[in-house]
Amino acid sequence: MDFITAIILGIVEGITEFLPISSTGHLLITENLLRIHKSDAFNVLIQVGPIFAVTLVFWKDIWRMITGLGEPKVRDEIFKLATAFIITGILGVIAKKLGLKLPETVLPIAVATFVGGFVIFAVERFTNGKTHSETATWGVAIAVALAQIVAAVFPGTSRSGATVMAALLLGLSRPAAVRFAFLVGIPTMFAAGALQLKDAVKDGQTAALLAPDTIIAFAVATVTAWLSVVWLLKFIRSNTFIPFAWYRVGLGLAMFAMLAFGIMK
Repeated sequence: MDFITAIILGIVEGITEFLPISSTGHLLITENLLRIHKSDAFNVLIQVGPIFAVTLVFWKDIWRMITGLGEPKVRDEIFKLATAFIITGILGVIAKKLGLKLPETVLPIAVATFVGGFVIFAVERFTNGKTHSETATWGVAIAVALAQIVAAVFPGTSRSGATVMAALLLGLSRPAAVRFAFLVGIPTMFAAGALQLKDAVKDGQTAALLAPDTIIAFAVATVTAWLSVVWLLKFIRSNTFIPFAWYRVGLGLAMFAMLAFGIMK
């Protein structure tokens, strides 16, 4: 049964990590319905898998940055990505020191999920019919960094959802917004994951990190995240984010209902 639940949780994490629908909320629902609670080490490692997946999806972009430092356009993008990463890191440390993070419990996550749906509606309506750019500005870089902090402070917001909406709001096209937001997310999530893994090892959870069910969940999350990101990149070429908005509203309502009826606590 541990292997079955590991596979289920890996699938849920992989599919939802980079879609704008909140992986935290989906994992919370899944754990409540299955009546399980995995270790912190398990939760950390299955979140690392999708980072590897999105790195593989964008390996050509990353390689172009590594080999194209002589090109002004490439250097400009690297500086913007680095700036977003640094701002996120500094503000993240400040937020952690101040304890600015809501608990990962049902009510705040349900609220963030529900409200996030209407944010997507608003952004899509505001940007509808406007000219969209394919190149990120410095304003986009700063906005994406701030969006990452908002997502970190308010579990259920969805890091990918918040960052992509911020980039869209400041004029990027949907494909360009997803690309820039995900490229910023790669070093950010790797850094956060590395710190969490370090803490897990320090707390004596090495055995849990190397447990078969943890490794299986990691592998499943990596594969499903790769499929999810590839699908999303194709979907947004000819579609808006409105379906995700409706989904979030429905999911938020479902979480409220499950909370009211005692299905989730």
